[in-house]
Amino acid sequence: MTAHSAKRQDKLFLAAQLLARFSPKSVLTQLRMLLLRCPLPLLLLLLLPLHSRPQKLPTRDEELFQMQIRDKAFFHDSSVIPDGAEISSYLFRDTPKRYFFVVEEDNTPLAVTVTPCDAPLEWKLSVQELPEEASGEGSGDPEPLEQQKQQITNEEGTELFSYKGNDVEYFVSSSSPSGLYQLDLLSTEKDTHFKVYATTTPESDQPYPELPYDPRIDVTSLGRTTVTLAWKPSPTASLLRQPIQYCIVINKEHNFKSLCAVEAKLSSDDAFMMAPKPGLDFSPFDFAHFGFPADNNSGKERGFLKSSKFGRQTSPKPRVDLHRVCIGNKNIFTVSDLKPDTQYYFDMFAVNTNTNMSTAYVGTFARTKEEAKQKTVELKDGKVTDVFIKRKGAKFLRFAPVSSHQKVTFSVHSCLDAVQIQVRRDGKLLLSQSVEGVRQFQLRGKAKAKYLIRLKGSKKGASMLKILATSRPNKQSFPSLPEDTRIKAFDKLRTCSSVTVAWLGTQERNKFCIYKREVDDNYNEEQKKREQNQCLGPDTRKKSEKVLCKYFHSQNIQKAVTTETIRGLQPGKSYLLDVYVIGHGGHSVKYQSKLVKTRKFC
Repeated sequence: MTAHSAKRQDKLFLAAQLLARFSPKSVLTQLRMLLLRCPLPLLLLLLLPLHSRPQKLPTRDEELFQMQIRDKAFFHDSSVIPDGAEISSYLFRDTPKRYFFVVEEDNTPLAVTVTPCDAPLEWKLSVQELPEEASGEGSGDPEPLEQQKQQITNEEGTELFSYKGNDVEYFVSSSSPSGLYQLDLLSTEKDTHFKVYATTTPESDQPYPELPYDPRIDVTSLGRTTVTLAWKPSPTASLLRQPIQYCIVINKEHNFKSLCAVEAKLSSDDAFMMAPKPGLDFSPFDFAHFGFPADNNSGKERGFLKSSKFGRQTSPKPRVDLHRVCIGNKNIFTVSDLKPDTQYYFDMFAVNTNTNMSTAYVGTFARTKEEAKQKTVELKDGKVTDVFIKRKGAKFLRFAPVSSHQKVTFSVHSCLDAVQIQVRRDGKLLLSQSVEGVRQFQLRGKAKAKYLIRLKGSKKGASMLKILATSRPNKQSFPSLPEDTRIKAFDKLRTCSSVTVAWLGTQERNKFCIYKREVDDNYNEEQKKREQNQCLGPDTRKKSEKVLCKYFHSQNIQKAVTTETIRGLQPGKSYLLDVYVIGHGGHSVKYQSKLVKTRKFC
């Protein structure tokens, strides 16, 4: 072995001894094994990692560097920072962590980037110079290893840079001295994870996408439920032609300074959504977010907490109103299905898809416009009011009795699907119910009280209903209905020209009218459902479809059943039967339609 090689070998032994003061035992074992069994070039891989670039700088060797990066197991739980590769790690609160790397030659460029995730960090970068070959006589013989070790361990090292906060912060130097570099990190707020990237070829590496000269996000359009964003493209994509995609993050709490912070906040891995189809902007709020029930993955643990090496049990975190969507390389995007009059925060990240490393644009925020103030409909005492509501829409009504009253009655007839009704008296919520068919609500009155009624439509489609409010108990326009409004057909009583049916009544004497209509044999339940508008009365039917009308009631509710035989039908034909009950005020309600068919042969 030459004197020069021996001298470099002693330096590496000395670096290993210094690492041993702060590093886990496993790292020291790995160092010793490599020192004993590997040739010097491979040993340099441990402390002087090499980068995949065409130029051959003093500490770079392409083949060894690629082998180093592939061998992830070495850097997992290691205190050694590889040159030119980003590492992710975890900090427990008030428990410092220390990393090392070696710069072998003076005047070497150096860049170190530390990315805090979900908590502020305190970090410091310092360097200790390794002793040069020298004896007092200038003989060129190296000093004994023990003497060099003692010389290094007695030195504190020179602090190059320090920072405290949650920003992505950099240390960059175009000419760094050789030595053993030491990075100390501490989190005093909570357990957290972070990322570190170090390189000795910062000019050629450029793993992070570059920001444009104006890195702000512009809000170009603002609506009640939509916000359109625009930004300038990254020069990494437009000039260097590297693959860049943009990821938007939307939430209602604050802006984020790194994509790492976003990942730490998200409670499940499935929040990273796919890019939308060309020409169609994607809404991340279509999947039950922002106040709507979350999906079944809301209790997943974060991916970086799944490893048992941390030795701590983690509890599932609640679903957060934060969503991320990557949209490819376009630089304009419309976020839809937002809530009106709500402030949202928008962040944009340029992601290099080759390195999976990202850079944050300057985030922005915007408040969506208020809902257009809806006109409140005044209800008159004892008068039926027709109401139409758009799909997912709402209507507001107001009822102010002109005289003092002990009770107030609200009668609601939902013509199609169920609707939601809320009643407030002077701001206090008295009633919140779902109404299907006819429902009546009686509330305690109060002198000079004013009632605000909110009606919310169905999610399936538009809603139609009739509503009556009265402070006079005897003023009822809606007929009473049994709980079961189906029409029963007796199969054994069918003939070629008649069918026999029955339906339930109530204790209140009402008028019942039955109508028939011939339909095609392929008439199905779906067609029947479309015709189930219960608010359409007998006045909308043809006179030829009327079978008969009769009055019916029974004081014994168990016996409130009536039957009727409908004659004059054609053999083997299908008929749709409808029964209408008409109240004292003239308002009618239709029972559920019944499809019947006569016998073909008798």
